[in-house]
Amino acid sequence: MRNALHAPLLAALLTTAVAITESRAEDIALPAGIIASTSTGYWQDDAAAMPAAEPAPGEATAAKQARHGYYKLYAVRQADRTSRVYLQQIVATEDGPKVLSTTELTDITALRAIVTDIRPENSGGIIREPGLFATVFLKTDADADAEAWNVMRDELGEITVEKAP
Repeated sequence: MRNALHAPLLAALLTTAVAITESRAEDIALPAGIIASTSTGYWQDDAAAMPAAEPAPGEATAAKQARHGYYKLYAVRQADRTSRVYLQQIVATEDGPKVLSTTELTDITALRAIVTDIRPENSGGIIREPGLFATVFLKTDADADAEAWNVMRDELGEITVEKAP
């Protein structure tokens, strides 16, 4: 009998929890066209090579601090089912991550392929060298097996896109 009295209350609480979860998901939802994405690798500026910041009047000169961050590689589905692939450089700030630059990987876009997956070199979270290495899996024919293409960005910022061996 006691469980029967609590059932309506439990149902109301579950309904409220689902409604709260759904509204929060809308606040952080990715655009529907993003079909694959990975964040991987890292980069950092050399503080000694950066220009000195101009101090505000009455302030001491701020010490130069190296910027640092990571890379995000993602594919956007087009109306014709093909994909455009972009590489973003993300900078870590006190207010959270910010996009520093976005570059379309035209070598992949030109293939007019369907991207099926993007994978980082290392899913363990520890990258020992600066740069990026990720693999984009794509199909130039919808009925064929996916091909692997490697995307690399070295510590100097050079981007290389090549078919995996």
